[in-house]
Amino acid sequence: MQTSLTVRSTTPSTVWLARGRHTPDSAEDVLRRSLQQRKDSQTIDDFMELPADGAAPAERVFQARWRAGAGVTVRARLSVRPDAGDGTGQEWILVAEAEEPWDDAWPSPTALFWPEEPDTAWEQDPGSGLALGAINPLPQDDREIRRLLRNAVRGGWHLHVVVHEAMTTDDRGRTPVARWLPPGLRPRVVEHRAAPQQLRGLNWALRDSGVEVPRGGAVVLPGVPAPEGYEAQDFSVRAVFLDGSEPADLVDAVKRFAALPRPLPDGAQEALTALREDWHLLTVHEELDRQRALVAMYAEALEAMTKSRDLYREAAESAHEALAAYQQTADTAPVVPQPSGPPAASPLQQLTRTLERFKVKRAVPSAGDEASTAVEPVTSER
Repeated sequence: MQTSLTVRSTTPSTVWLARGRHTPDSAEDVLRRSLQQRKDSQTIDDFMELPADGAAPAERVFQARWRAGAGVTVRARLSVRPDAGDGTGQEWILVAEAEEPWDDAWPSPTALFWPEEPDTAWEQDPGSGLALGAINPLPQDDREIRRLLRNAVRGGWHLHVVVHEAMTTDDRGRTPVARWLPPGLRPRVVEHRAAPQQLRGLNWALRDSGVEVPRGGAVVLPGVPAPEGYEAQDFSVRAVFLDGSEPADLVDAVKRFAALPRPLPDGAQEALTALREDWHLLTVHEELDRQRALVAMYAEALEAMTKSRDLYREAAESAHEALAAYQQTADTAPVVPQPSGPPAASPLQQLTRTLERFKVKRAVPSAGDEASTAVEPVTSER
């Protein structure tokens, strides 16, 4: 199984994600018309297009809000990148978040942003060019199959299902599995179809993924990064009857895979953060609550500044008082005269020095004394 070395946050249970590419007309015009129609029909509560930054072509952002299920508020953000000029169209990312855990039975956010007309080509995977929610036949070359599947599963945006046709099917067998899935899963599934003779080459191409497609069966690919708890045998279907009936086992496998905790896809963290922190489509009550929160925040900041000012003033006054007291003490203290010469010797030191000089004189006699001692006069008696 392929794994990713990058640690990613898990997709919150309240979040719904999708990514695609729109061709060939201006996606902004299509979104404006579609969202206005949804608002007029009260399918959504409101929408807005955020103003563009600068004159250069930049990412355009649309925000919409509606209620799903039993009045659960959903906020969604769709960003459209400018056309690269290579004819591939405009890439878009859609992030929706509900106040409760997401229910795939709710309407798909893509169906509320994009029109349902068949000539509007927005259901396309930007990485591989494959159709979302539709059948995509595999290439004939085995190496092309390997390259296609390896690149298609990167990023973690879509759920990839590979189905092998045990025999050539008729029109009834050309029904995509997305038809049987709940609305919230349909635009997230990419279905790959292998012809009867492609089974060996298909499994050779999938060997790096650690999965294998049974003959006449199907498998849900783990993707990169793989969700926690994925085991190949749990998402492999032994037989899929392509006769127009519901492939119950395959539908169950796709639902169970979608319920696994999945890492956030590439680039989804930035889009989710923008949805939460740069939301502009507020109701009157939300705007009032927001202004009240701002007033409370400013009042708290002002109170903190006032307390800091008072503390600073008290500290300054204490410092001035301490300085004044020090100066007053210094002015009233008596001045002690300092001796100008070296300190006088004590009487004991003077007596000691006198005795030392006297000893020196007694120990060393003078030259006159030596002469008088050597010559002594002799007197005679009369």
